[in-house]
Amino acid sequence: MALTKLKKNLMVSAAAVAFTAFASGASAETLVLYTSQPDADAAATVSAFNQLHPDIEVEVFRSGTSDVLSKLAAEFAGGSPQPDVLLIADAVSMELLKRDGRLMAYADADVTGLDVNSYDADRTYFGSKLITTGIVFNNAATERPTRWADLTGEAYSNLTIMPSPLYSGAAAFLLAGFAARDDLGWEYFEKMQANGLVAVRGNGAVLQSVASGEKAYGVVVDFMAMNAIADGSPIGFVFPEEGAPAVTEPVAILSTARNVDNAKAFVDFILSDAGQKLALEQGYLPARAEIGRPKWLPEGVEVNVMSVDIDAVVKTVEERKQQFSTLFGG
Repeated sequence: MALTKLKKNLMVSAAAVAFTAFASGASAETLVLYTSQPDADAAATVSAFNQLHPDIEVEVFRSGTSDVLSKLAAEFAGGSPQPDVLLIADAVSMELLKRDGRLMAYADADVTGLDVNSYDADRTYFGSKLITTGIVFNNAATERPTRWADLTGEAYSNLTIMPSPLYSGAAAFLLAGFAARDDLGWEYFEKMQANGLVAVRGNGAVLQSVASGEKAYGVVVDFMAMNAIADGSPIGFVFPEEGAPAVTEPVAILSTARNVDNAKAFVDFILSDAGQKLALEQGYLPARAEIGRPKWLPEGVEVNVMSVDIDAVVKTVEERKQQFSTLFGG
C-alpha cells in the first residue's frame, strides 16, 4: 500500500500518489496519519480537516488495521516510527499500543458528549464513531438469518463469507469477542469452518461477493451494507439477536509524534461538531449521539450492541488470530 499525500481541496485515493520522503523524516509543517478508514472516507476526513487547518500538510498511509499495525511494528523495531496520529478500527488495538507505551495522553481533549466507555480513561485514545458488525444477505437468498448461530446451519452451507481478522480490525474484535462468550465461543468458528465459511481480505470484498450473488450471506460492518442498500444494492442487513459487536474507530497520538500540536488539532477536529457531522454524513453512527443518526437507521430503532469484555479481548486477540489463521489458512 503506497503512502499518499493529501492536500487541501485534493481528493485522491490511497494508491494514487506514492510518497517517499520518510527517509529524511516529516517536516514541522506536516501531520503523518496512519488510518484504516476506507479510501474515500480518509480523503474526505483530510479534506475537511484542511478546511480548518489549511497550513497543515497531511501525509497518509491507509490500509487495513492489521496492515497498519504490522507496518508500525516494523517501524518500532527499526527505531523510527513515522505517524503522529492513528485513526484505526478498534479500541483493542489501541489498548495493545498503550500497554507498550506507544500512545501519548491528551488530557485536554474535549470529550463532551462522549459515552465514558468510548474513550480511554487515561485519554490516550478516543472513539470517533460506532461501527457495528452484522449479517448481510442477498435478496435472492432463501433463508433470512436472525441470529449469528443461524449461519452454522445446513441451509447456509458454503454460502457465507466474512472479512479476515488478520486484516480487519472489526473482524478481529468480533473474533476475540465471540470466542470469549459462553453462547458462541471458539467452537462457533470451528462450526463455521466446517460449514464452508470463506474468509477474505476486507469488508468491501464481502459486500461485493454478497451483492453479486457469489455468496448469499456475509459478515460485514453496518454502514457499508446500509449505504449500499440506499444506493439500490440487492441486499438486506440484520442486527443479530445475540447483539452486534461494535468498534469505535478511535483516534490517538503516538508517544513518538514529531508534530504534537498538529496531532492534537487533528484529534480536536475528529471530536468536534465538524468532525462528528462528517462521520454522520459518511453514514456512521457518530460517537456523540446528539449529532444525529444516519439516514439508514430508522427513528425508534435501537442497535443492540453486544457486550464484550475488552480486557479479555486484549489478552486473547493475538492468540485467536493465530488460531483463525491455522483453521482457515492465511
